[in-house]
Amino acid sequence: MIFSIMMSLTNGLKENTDKLSLLHAPFVLGLITGGAIIYWFTGASIQAVTTGAYRAVEFIKRNIKLEGATKASVEDSKKVVEICTKYAQKGMFNIFLTVFFATLAFAFAEPYFFIGYLISIAIFGLYQAIFMANAGGAWDNAKKVVEVVLKQKGTPLHDATVVGDTVGDPFKDTSSVAMNPIIKFTTLFGLLAVSLAVKMSKEGGPTTILAVVFFLVSVFFVWRSFYGMRIGTEKDAQAAKAKSAA
Repeated sequence: MIFSIMMSLTNGLKENTDKLSLLHAPFVLGLITGGAIIYWFTGASIQAVTTGAYRAVEFIKRNIKLEGATKASVEDSKKVVEICTKYAQKGMFNIFLTVFFATLAFAFAEPYFFIGYLISIAIFGLYQAIFMANAGGAWDNAKKVVEVVLKQKGTPLHDATVVGDTVGDPFKDTSSVAMNPIIKFTTLFGLLAVSLAVKMSKEGGPTTILAVVFFLVSVFFVWRSFYGMRIGTEKDAQAAKAKSAA
């Protein structure tokens, strides 16, 4: 996909090949921006999982009591699943719209910047996904070793590995595996976006204005992906609870 964009922009590598170089500033800036997007995605996806898990634990502490019962209420269990699903969907909504509008913004801004951006997305995304899958698996396996091999469940060592596993699970089960569709969508949609941008540019269309508008929209959803998904203070939680009750 990336190579097809390069062939299209350079007329079969016959024109403007000097812009596919580290000496071309927009291309280098695109390489930097692609890496930044990957690390933003990592943080935003883990933020969504963390907030959802925290809200689920809050609900469990308030409503699920096992004293004198053989199992938890089915309705309460469904509510826990609903809470986790809600925050997962909310988090991915912010992430998808950020990626969507960022792809449009960068494609309309400068085609060779966009090529550098796509290359960086693919390379950083690959190695970040490998790192997170391996690191998450290591944390998860550490807990299993303490429980099964060392037989130290309930000890401070086990407590430490449980804390590590709360990081490992979103690493290996959320962020790392979600990197693949992000890379694929950005590249596939980017091919269409940059073709449209080049066509509009040749026709004298307002590509720069559109790029700025798309970028501002993507920044808004970046803000939402963190500040809109934060756990908040106890005061914030009480205010939200009072609002929902009203």
